[in-house]
Amino acid sequence: MVEPRARLVSVLVGFARTLRAAGVGADHERTRNFLSALEHLDSARESDVYWAGRLTLCAGPDDLPRYDRCFAAYFAGVRAGPARSQLTVTVTRFTATPSGDAGAAEGEPNVLPATASAVEVLRNRDIARMTAAERDEVHRMLALLRTAREQRRSRRLVPSHGGILDARRTTRHAIRSGGEQSRLYYRDRRLKPRRVVMVADVSGSMAAYADSLLRFAHALVRSEPRATEVFSVGTRLTRITAELRHRDPAVAMDAVSKAIPDWSGGTRLGEELRELLRLADARGAIVVIASDGWERGDPGLLAAQMARLARMAHRVVWVNPHKGDPGYQPLTAGMRAALPYVDELVAGHSLAAFEELADRLGRACVWTEERRSRSGRSDEGRRRLKAAEHADPEDRPK
Repeated sequence: MVEPRARLVSVLVGFARTLRAAGVGADHERTRNFLSALEHLDSARESDVYWAGRLTLCAGPDDLPRYDRCFAAYFAGVRAGPARSQLTVTVTRFTATPSGDAGAAEGEPNVLPATASAVEVLRNRDIARMTAAERDEVHRMLALLRTAREQRRSRRLVPSHGGILDARRTTRHAIRSGGEQSRLYYRDRRLKPRRVVMVADVSGSMAAYADSLLRFAHALVRSEPRATEVFSVGTRLTRITAELRHRDPAVAMDAVSKAIPDWSGGTRLGEELRELLRLADARGAIVVIASDGWERGDPGLLAAQMARLARMAHRVVWVNPHKGDPGYQPLTAGMRAALPYVDELVAGHSLAAFEELADRLGRACVWTEERRSRSGRSDEGRRRLKAAEHADPEDRPK
């Protein structure tokens, strides 16, 4: 049985992770300060937890509105919420004080730890096994998710404190100073968010996860609207980026449901990826494919299109809901065909898995030599890519 102290720490660290996913500067050092502060306070009191987190986890005034929203959502509305969530339950005394002493009078319910614990359990539960009320709670948390984005260096140069010497500005300053070379000016390449192209499978085999995946896609578009493209795939490819740009998740999902004509049909991933490479610019982008790999078309065509995609994209991330099962093996024909060209195979079955995926999209990729070679980033890989382009015009990036 999990000790009360360890259980409480797990709940509070989960709250800090939720804040980081929402864009609050709750780094590991601030999380440690948060836990240290609560050692001197009553963790069973909602106000103590709220103020301890606000004073330690927020990096500045801009974090406060997001902190309040996340606190209300994570602890199921015990503060600033219009009504208690259905997840708010009253249980027999749960020892929340770090020392293990009684933190409340006998018979007095500790609603905050029980509620937080329920939300923490919900974060790791498979969406397909949730009730409608639990799924709505997860969707509410996804609406608060703020996804980070890996940065790339653009070609445009901007003024900087270091980098390339800006001879023109330096010379002009010297002329204005009567020929005295008193200051050096520099330029450096500007950082821009790396583009993400997401492909969400809405076929029948993905019916239990499609809505949550599209809500995660909505969070991606909302965070970086100019650097995100989203498509749905089934029996056809549909661009749904414009529908997902609405800030209200309910309005966006309603627009998406009207735009997608092939809900719960079959899957022809090979044909749809070929169409994707014709319509979307995947060069240098992070391509996220959310599918269980049940391919009704030709697996050979899927393998060929995944090879093209791997050469063009910065990296390919495949999100499979069944990956969350410890005994999962990629045995479907589609997964076997695609897996050699996938950089990361991750789970997509729970809120915690979506938070981990958002974190991965914000981290720079560490390339192995094998991946560089396959995607054309090493000298040998470039030679292979050039030979393939001369041999097959279809493989040339558009």
